[in-house]
This record gives sequence, C-alpha cells and structure tokens, in this order.
Amino acid sequence: MSYRVTLLPGDGVGPELVEAALRVLDATGVKIDWDVQAAGEEAIRRFGTPLPEATLESLRTNGVGLKGPITTPIGTGFRSVNVALRQELDLFACVRPCKTYPGVPSPFANVDLVIIRENTEDLYAGVEFDVGSWEVEELRRWAPGRIREDAAVSLKPISETASQRIVRFAFDYAVRHGRRKVTAVTKANIMKYTDGLFLRVAREVAAEYEGRVEYEEMLVDAAAMRLVMEPQHFDVLVAPNLYGDILSDLCAGLVGGLGMAPGMNVGAGGVALFEPVHGSAPAYKGLNRLNPTALILSGMLMLRHLGEVEAADRLERAVAKVIAEGRFVTFDLRRADDKRMAVGTQEMASAIVRALREV
Repeated sequence: MSYRVTLLPGDGVGPELVEAALRVLDATGVKIDWDVQAAGEEAIRRFGTPLPEATLESLRTNGVGLKGPITTPIGTGFRSVNVALRQELDLFACVRPCKTYPGVPSPFANVDLVIIRENTEDLYAGVEFDVGSWEVEELRRWAPGRIREDAAVSLKPISETASQRIVRFAFDYAVRHGRRKVTAVTKANIMKYTDGLFLRVAREVAAEYEGRVEYEEMLVDAAAMRLVMEPQHFDVLVAPNLYGDILSDLCAGLVGGLGMAPGMNVGAGGVALFEPVHGSAPAYKGLNRLNPTALILSGMLMLRHLGEVEAADRLERAVAKVIAEGRFVTFDLRRADDKRMAVGTQEMASAIVRALREV
C-alpha cells in the first residue's frame, strides 16, 4: 500500500532535516508518495505569499502532511505560517509527546508525558490592536484606568466549543493510549472568565470519564514548577494555546531539548500535520549540525497515524538504539564525559537507517 503525503520542506535547516527524515522513513519500507509544496520564505519568493492556496489544498486532499520548521519573524514581518496552517485547516489539537530515551543528556529519567494544546484561539488568534488605534481607544473608554495610553492590546478569546473539543480529545487520547490521568492547566484564579470557562468545561467533560481516567487541575505556574521538580507526576496535560506552547518547550528541556521533541496537529476535518517542535535555526543552515531526531520521531507519529504501527515501533526502537549507543549522535546528544566526536545530521540519519535493519 502507498500513501500520498504532503511535504513542506520548510526554511533554514528545514530542508536538510527533511532530507535526513525521508531517508529514514524510506528505510522503514512504508511506501510514501511525497507531494512537495511550498510554505514560508520559499513560498514568498515563488508566489508572493507565505502560505499559497495550493499548499492548503494539497493538505486538504491528502489528509496527512509532514513539515519541516518554518521561520516566523519576531515582532515584524509576515504572520506565523504555523498559526495560519492551524487556523485555515482547523488543526485544533496539538499533541506533543515528551519522553526520555536512555543515553540522552537529561537530569531526569522515566519521563513519558504528553502535552495536548488547544491550537486555534487564545492569544494566538491574532486579534491585536496597535498603540493609538481606534480599537484601543474604544477599549480604554470601556475599561477606564486599566489600559494605558501607550498600550497595544491583544484579545484572548476562549470559547466553550473549542475548550470542549480539546478536553474531550485529551481524554479520548488517554483512553486510546492507556494513559492514567489528565491534568487541566489554566490560570483561572486570575482570568476568571476565559480560563474560568476552560476549567468549567474541563470539569464537565472529566465527569463523563470518571472511573476510566483520573482528573486533576493545576494552575500553570504551579504546573511549571512541578514539571521541573517531579515530571513523573504527569501523564497527559491539556491546556489553552499559550500555556500549552510554553509548557511543551519546558517539557522538551526535561527530555534533552527541542531536538528530541516531535509534534502532531490534528484537525476536525481529518487533516493531520506532523512537525518538530523546534524552529528553523537559520544560523545553522547548510552546516549539517542539527539533531534530526525531532523530525524523525514526528515521522514515527505519522506512521502510527497511518496505521503502520509495526514500522513506527521499529523506527522508534532504531532511534533509541542509536541514542543509547552514543556513537553516531549530534553534538546536543553527546554526554559531557564522552570525548568522541559528534556527527552531523546526515550521519546520524544514516546510523538510524542501519539500526532499522537490526531491530
């Protein structure tokens, strides 16, 4: 059986990481017909827009995509392509597993948790108004004394509909994968209407799963502290957009860094897009230095989504074998007491290909 999958090579180090991941995925024996599409800086050069309609249509048609990291300008420039993809395709659920593999330099062992992040609203909805705009002036009149004259304003929409579907997704995920507990993360003690709504919905959904999945609540600041002290306490965490984004990067730090952090985005219409958590790292472009594991593990999640569970399990075992042996790993995976030379992106991918023949 062959699968047609949309491929977005990305910006910066994206294309070289994608090259490494494709060699590994091909070595699993699963037949994939890659439909290569442009997004980000390349798309601007070719089509005048960072997210062409043809790219969106390819994802809608194929239903599955693998994406390299795409540059998001900080403070200026075009709006995040990642956010636009999630909103245009209604990719409402971002799933980010965080798992320790023996051999990865990390202060923790036996971490195996999943962040499930609402992907379409919250502050990431992009409803913002600049200093001096009439919208800000209206808001200042509506809330006298609470918005300074020189303030820009960002609105935080949290809806019952989006909250319910992401919390239900988290509980269903826990049931399907044999997970024991879901933790709802908010700041509802301060944001009583927005986060308060999310928390109320979480309690309502949790009641439907009573006896099957344990439920707990935690404020986001307390969750951050608990994660860096006792990450083994957690299993599945579900959170609004901003908290989920921040905590998933924190959790990546618990298991060896962003080079070890895969991700998937799932939509109501059946589209699933797989990508590493890290950015495009343009300073490393062409240097063959960065860790390809996050993108390769994203490919592993894609294989599981396609139903190729045996191939996905072999791939994960091959990645774990290479990391545990420590001979052919990139610089971020080299332990401080290991004096061997780190290898490059492509060399680590080649080692994983060889390991696939042995596991």
